[in-house]
Amino acid sequence: MKGKRRQHSAELKGKVAVAAIRGVSTVQEIAGKYEVHPTLVAKWKKEALAGLPRVFSNGAGKHDKEEERLREQLYEQIGRLKVENDWLKKKLSCSIETRRSMLEPKHPTLSLASQCALLGLSRSTAYYREHRDTTLDLELMRLMDEQYMRTPFYGVRRFTDWLCDQGYAVGFKRVRRLMRTLGIEAIYPKPRLSRPAPEHRIYPYLLRELKIERPNQVWCADITYIRMWRGFAYLVAVMDWFSRYVLSWRLSNTLDAAFCIDALDEALEAGAPQVFNTDQGSQFTGYDFTGRQEHAEVRISMDGRGRCFDNIFIERLWRSVKYEEVYLYDYTDLHEAESRLGRYFDFYNHERRHQGLGRATPYLVYAGAASC
Repeated sequence: MKGKRRQHSAELKGKVAVAAIRGVSTVQEIAGKYEVHPTLVAKWKKEALAGLPRVFSNGAGKHDKEEERLREQLYEQIGRLKVENDWLKKKLSCSIETRRSMLEPKHPTLSLASQCALLGLSRSTAYYREHRDTTLDLELMRLMDEQYMRTPFYGVRRFTDWLCDQGYAVGFKRVRRLMRTLGIEAIYPKPRLSRPAPEHRIYPYLLRELKIERPNQVWCADITYIRMWRGFAYLVAVMDWFSRYVLSWRLSNTLDAAFCIDALDEALEAGAPQVFNTDQGSQFTGYDFTGRQEHAEVRISMDGRGRCFDNIFIERLWRSVKYEEVYLYDYTDLHEAESRLGRYFDFYNHERRHQGLGRATPYLVYAGAASC
């Protein structure tokens, strides 16, 4: 017998969104506590942040009532007009998970079958509930994250073979999904298999054959995964290319652009570089990020597709952060992770000497050369 699809109340959504905005727990921990899918945590956090201005605007209650009235009229029109039904199925291009979240099994006039037809879903999809072993997934991702630091040339097949050698019976599909979740891929020259979103401008790579000889000439930024006791968090850092000095960093439990913009704003408070280099991730190609650089009259540079070595110094920073800090501890929550990473970056900037800097610390090179 098929069970009824769980309905999430507004109160539950609010609690989940507040927990995500507070940033104390990872997405996986919040999802486990409230028994919801991890993708809904990020979705409700984004909706809550987007809706906050409306809460404090004048006439919010009246606006909500008007929206409710228009929504009821829309349901009536959908039920009457088959033309709109056909049009909706052709135009609706969002993910299956997003369309599933639109279903209302207890709707007074539209049956679940009608809603599935309108959204282009099968009824079996409406009743589907995921039974994935997330505990094993987290264990596998921890192992893969460490192994990738040692063998960044491992792809899906090599990772599958390696995990099988460790005693885990996994297949190519699962490994491929986990690699996409971690945001890792084998390092090798690749054809141009993907293109950036058309609404985001992609800038050329400006560091090729550029002689970098002073601080604040080139800055770079990147995002990496930080493993937690349960789940993962996301770390972004802004670094001066010449001195390896970490100008700013931020930790987040969701992969949105806000924490990257916060790190950029903090770095720009101390000045601005001539060139700022990033990869082509959506967090760095959006106008909220690039607009701030253009306002500061910074030349924007972006890595080529599949060219991880275009931003090699910050890739080396991630290796140091993980081997010297992250892999030594199991952070229980984001507060602990933020505290320990703060101490590490202070050590990295002011105490850790670099052979490539003549055995000097990043701060001494950055502050000394910048003052010349």
